[in-house]
Amino acid sequence: MNATQEQLKLKLAQALVAAFGADYTEVDPILVTASNPKFGDFQANVALSLSKKLGMQPRAIASAIVEKLDISDICEPPEIAGPGFINLKLQTSYLEAQLNAIKADSRLGVPTAKNPQKEIVDFSSPNIAKEMHVGHLRSTIIGDCIARILEFRGHDVLRLNHVGDWGTQFGMLITYLREVYPEALTTANALDIGDLVTFYRQAKQRFDADEAFQETARQEVVRLQAGAEDTLHAWNLLCEQSRKEFQIIYDLLDIKLNERGESFYNSFLPGVVEDLETAGLVEENQGAKCVFLDGFTNREGEPLPLIVQKSDGGYNYATTDLAALRYRIQEDQAKRIIYVTDEGQANHFSQFLQVAKKANWIPDDVKIVHVPFGLVLGEDGKKFKTRSGDTVRLRDLLDEAVSRTRADLEARLKEEGREETEEFINNVANVVGISAVKYADLSQNRTSNYVFSYDKMLSLKGNTAPYMIYAYVRTQGISREGNIDFANLGDNAKIVLREDTEFTLAKHLLQLDEVIGEVEQDLLPNRLCDYLYNLSDKFNKFYENCPVLKSEEPVRTSRLMLCDLTARTLKLGLDLLGIKVLERM
Repeated sequence: MNATQEQLKLKLAQALVAAFGADYTEVDPILVTASNPKFGDFQANVALSLSKKLGMQPRAIASAIVEKLDISDICEPPEIAGPGFINLKLQTSYLEAQLNAIKADSRLGVPTAKNPQKEIVDFSSPNIAKEMHVGHLRSTIIGDCIARILEFRGHDVLRLNHVGDWGTQFGMLITYLREVYPEALTTANALDIGDLVTFYRQAKQRFDADEAFQETARQEVVRLQAGAEDTLHAWNLLCEQSRKEFQIIYDLLDIKLNERGESFYNSFLPGVVEDLETAGLVEENQGAKCVFLDGFTNREGEPLPLIVQKSDGGYNYATTDLAALRYRIQEDQAKRIIYVTDEGQANHFSQFLQVAKKANWIPDDVKIVHVPFGLVLGEDGKKFKTRSGDTVRLRDLLDEAVSRTRADLEARLKEEGREETEEFINNVANVVGISAVKYADLSQNRTSNYVFSYDKMLSLKGNTAPYMIYAYVRTQGISREGNIDFANLGDNAKIVLREDTEFTLAKHLLQLDEVIGEVEQDLLPNRLCDYLYNLSDKFNKFYENCPVLKSEEPVRTSRLMLCDLTARTLKLGLDLLGIKVLERM
């Protein structure tokens, strides 16, 4: 709810009490945005809900409220419509004053949080010795956007990359490389990531087929956990090789993360099991230590155990997640911990969080949030894969988006007879290509699956990054055409509203704080995308209907200020999505 709505809600609540007494202090005025602009800007529907309780006609209740309602500093005189709706229309002078206030504010009227706190966003989290693929795209992009919005609101955000850098896969890989490529275990950069992935697949095949190999690999894991020097050295080399490849992707996507992998929590795992035993939650089952869960059963209908220590003494990743959760609460002092993973992990989160709650590890003032997301689908509606049926490498996907953008741009420049430098072409192709991929993901409700289509995401029309960036470029084009410096339009210059499209644009500009507040709470970035798409659309209608440079003063300067405010709002909003703007396209 924006500041205007809050003010109006308060004044309606005061009018209710003045009209009907203190018993009505807690009654919700039911203030909503008007569905049709001809009814004004807001509508209060409280009279209808109170009719039965007061034994009065809704219109009579509405009249009694309006009589006590003092909103002359914000709205035109209120009107009662239909059976008892109270319609409120914002005064032009109020709108102009609000716009002139946010114009002078570097944050465009978006306040910092009243109670900033430590928040952790756990996202991306690829596995070492594997390449990042399309499945990592959503976690990485959604997590980064959430972190950006929380940081903008003033929270102390720790961005964590919980990489899979420990466990059975390393025993398997190191054992295999000792046989086929021992140099990779002693020499930095002996392998590139593609070779490492190939060796990993071959190691997995051996592990699944060969019991003797399986046993040797398990022993290698024990050596790793015990800190054997040669195994630890090999492990470090493999991790570093993967890290370099991950960093190329993160640099392309402009993502900043703090790596704190599974290995970080290794020393805390025995303590986790001991504390669960002390709390009386652990039962032995076939030699394994388990916590039985409420509401989860196996195929036979028996209670499902969460294994916290395997029969061979090893730990699984649920134990690591419990250790990580405790560390984040006790050491990092986080008040909200946000996990951005695919919805397929929902059961896993429910299970280990249930154990943490049973052990009383989560204080009342700490909130744990799982932010699930759906699958990326191909245009055939099936899971997105290459033609050969392999998972799509993230690097290939991003390169393809940039390559297609470049081809479209070069064709357009040729058609227009425009000469541009190689530097210009490269920059536009990179910014638009990467932004298109990010925006296509963020503009979906994250809980849904979405169809990956280069043609749709790179289109200059519709709810796409190119459309949004083009709206920004248009504002800068006005600046260039008129040789205007938006920063120096004069200290006394004011926004004045005359035309319908100006009012529509102005009211939308004033909703930014509300939208960012919503995303901070519900962690749905598509709400910000919808806001920016509608802003671009309303700006384009304003631009088509209201001459800017050819208008007479004071309208000319006012419209220039509306263009600048739109540009700044687009730039800020896109930055919060992790998307750069361009001055020219």
